[in-house]
Amino acid sequence: MTMQAVEIQILGKITRVICPVGQEQSLVNAANDFDQRLHELSKRTKVMNIEQLLIIAALNMCNEFHEEKKKNISDTREMEQRLILLQQTIEEALLKHSVSKA
Repeated sequence: MTMQAVEIQILGKITRVICPVGQEQSLVNAANDFDQRLHELSKRTKVMNIEQLLIIAALNMCNEFHEEKKKNISDTREMEQRLILLQQTIEEALLKHSVSKA
């Protein structure tokens, strides 16, 4: 896999990051999103210590990730239940149809 160095800027500091070729824009977009989150968090919390700000941001993002994961699990279970109900409805309709033909 070919790699490419990309410069990103977080809190005014430029960092070179290596990523797979073709993923450069995704990396830049992620860095821009992270930078924006850090700036908003700093304004909202008045935290100026970069280490504390990064820890708070990381905890917030982990919490968001876990909430999305729980939502996805719930959505998957709901979809499975709907598919079971749909399958039962189809089977009942087919059974009624075959009985009415007999």
